[in-house]
Amino acid sequence: MKPIPNKMPFYLLIIGLLALIILLPAMIVMPFGNETKQMNQPVQSDRVTTDEPIVLNSDVDVSVYKTAAKTIETLPLEEYVKGVVAAEMPADFEMEALKAQALTARTYIIKMLLNPTDMNLPEGADITDAIIHQVYKNDADLQNIWGKDYDWKIKKITQAVKETEGKIITYDGKPIEALFFSTSNGQTQNSEDYWSSAFPYLRSVDSPWDKDSPKYFFQQAFSVGEVESKLNVKLSGDGQIGKIVKRTSGNYIDVIDINGKKLSGKDIRVSLNLKSSDFTILKKKDQVIVQTRGYGHGVGMSQYGANGMAQEGKDYAKIVQHYYNGVEITDTKAYTTKLTAQK
Repeated sequence: MKPIPNKMPFYLLIIGLLALIILLPAMIVMPFGNETKQMNQPVQSDRVTTDEPIVLNSDVDVSVYKTAAKTIETLPLEEYVKGVVAAEMPADFEMEALKAQALTARTYIIKMLLNPTDMNLPEGADITDAIIHQVYKNDADLQNIWGKDYDWKIKKITQAVKETEGKIITYDGKPIEALFFSTSNGQTQNSEDYWSSAFPYLRSVDSPWDKDSPKYFFQQAFSVGEVESKLNVKLSGDGQIGKIVKRTSGNYIDVIDINGKKLSGKDIRVSLNLKSSDFTILKKKDQVIVQTRGYGHGVGMSQYGANGMAQEGKDYAKIVQHYYNGVEITDTKAYTTKLTAQK
């Protein structure tokens, strides 16, 4: 029998075509698949780039009074900063926002160590772990709070602290009052709009990113009797209560008139424990509904605003310089040297 000529190349051609049909969709999809993955990944600075332990270096220690345990914990300054950032800002925020928070935490404690003025601190303590100063949590606290998420959260926050290590915010060569809060009403306030002191770097600025914050709007219900008692006013008739006499530079309520009595927005916020001093009061029969915009005093850096800026690609320096007018980011060496010389 004669061999069939040239049949093998034909089979090879068929096999090749079948392989091409099978592989072609994968070849088309693969580049877009990789691009999609890259687009969905956080920017490089949002990833912990090494499995090696991140070592934080500190020249001074901080003694923290743990209010619940009534004990004093002494630890290196940068470890303290890590515990403040972990307690004060969500770990899933953008890396650049976490870095900005690290700067505020470090600035706050350096200023306090240089100018110890709080006479109510227990002997041997530099600061408390409570909201009156800045909230601090140690590793044991964080492991208990975060559970299975502890590893990635602590690595991310440690990296944010490391990448700003030894830096603080200064104005005219001095550490600033590094005030911060959760969410604005769309603007921050001048410091004198909420407190008595005016600082040139604590000026009202726009913060439009805050409107995307889950804490932007809040509603609370009170009994009429409770509001009348706490504000020492008489409420009559249903509908909106109070006539706004004056607003602050950041559009928060400065003065409001309720049935002939003028009250400050801050006093009402404190008396009723409101989220913000930008509010609307409504009376409905025996209930008073208070709706607030923003969360916190509104002075300094908005945390959700910082995160919004970071999502737009702004770095921590731009964030800090937006919320604190005319400041510089300065090395702490001169200040820590002064502190170690005092001991």
